Amino acid sequence: MKKSIYPALLLMATGWLTQACDDGETYAEMKEKERDAINAYIQSEGINVISIEQFYAQDSLTNVENNEFVLFKDNGVYMQIVRKGEGEPLEDGERAELIARYKEVNIKTNETLTANIFSAANPDVLTVTNKAGSYTGAFTSGYMLSTYGSSVPSGWLVPMPYIRLGRNTDKIAKLRLIVPHSEGQSTASSYVYPCYYEITYQKGR
Repeated sequence: MKKSIYPALLLMATGWLTQACDDGETYAEMKEKERDAINAYIQSEGINVISIEQFYAQDSLTNVENNEFVLFKDNGVYMQIVRKGEGEPLEDGERAELIARYKEVNIKTNETLTANIFSAANPDVLTVTNKAGSYTGAFTSGYMLSTYGSSVPSGWLVPMPYIRLGRNTDKIAKLRLIVPHSEGQSTASSYVYPCYYEITYQKGR
């Protein structure tokens, strides 16, 4: 009796495995679905995409009334500068502590994943370093740290050359970003989905 059961179970397991492989998506297919989701979001939100050349011609600003987002073709990030901020850009060789308040939305599902804008007393804190125009960052406290780890998504650092960092809470830099998985947090990178962010950056200590 046992001898007849084992081959049957093996055959069933092989069938399940084959079906799982057939149902699986390739990385290329997942990226294509991500692009489709981003394009659908841009259309549904009435976003006007501008080139980096137009962005520079506008003094590195986006027209919020026209709902402009600049596309950085090298990394696929879309950025809207709502407020440039009051203060100074991060200088070459400088390392600064920043306070971030944000909302993160999965563009594919329209689900808010993490946010601290509803809890002003608990902002995320990160350190950012500028080395010859190359920016790196690490979270030291907050929801992003506890959810995804200390590494700051590359998409969060794209705005750094274009904003001013200060402590005046009324005029801190405010941004809107569309971030593909390749520039996103660890889970987005693993599961290939894009995120929309609204972020404010304020200089800490």
